[in-house]
Amino acid sequence: MGEPTRRYDVGYFVGSLSSTSINRILSRALIRLAPPDLRFTEIPIRDLPLYSQDYDADFPPEATALKEAIARSDAVLFVTPEYNRSIPGGLKNAIDWASRPWGQNSFHHIPAGVIGASIGAIGTALAQQSLRGVLSFCNARQLTSPEAYIRYSPEVFRDDGEVLDDATASVLKDYMEEFRDHVVRVLTVLPRPAV
Repeated sequence: MGEPTRRYDVGYFVGSLSSTSINRILSRALIRLAPPDLRFTEIPIRDLPLYSQDYDADFPPEATALKEAIARSDAVLFVTPEYNRSIPGGLKNAIDWASRPWGQNSFHHIPAGVIGASIGAIGTALAQQSLRGVLSFCNARQLTSPEAYIRYSPEVFRDDGEVLDDATASVLKDYMEEFRDHVVRVLTVLPRPAV
């Protein structure tokens, strides 16, 4: 009898706070198309106060929960819209919380993926570039290829995450398989500390 397949816990961030977020729909599609050895838990960011260094000595419960959720994750996946050619403020705020206090950066060596959808032709390319710069400083181990800039259309994506276009589904499935392989490679060299 073979060894049981290891499961990998992926904490995912939806960069939009909107209840009608197309990136939340994209996250559902990614989960549906992901390899079966990935298990997903959303890491919520809506209730975080704005980060200030004044909190470093006494983190609020929402920020502590954020850091604990990342610590329980083998990897993180960012599914983000593009706001004003960059990432949404709520997502940047969450990253600031997770990377503090100084010396307690939750993203250090964590395998990470970046993807996003927009109704526009560039499909979050500039937001992803901005996010990658922030994650590089945080020392996250990013999947750099393939890149995935998804153009959203309600004719292609159902609200439950079903993808109605075979070519788009194939791109997303390939992305998630590459993400899984990236997670395995990173964790082989840089295992996550036990929680």
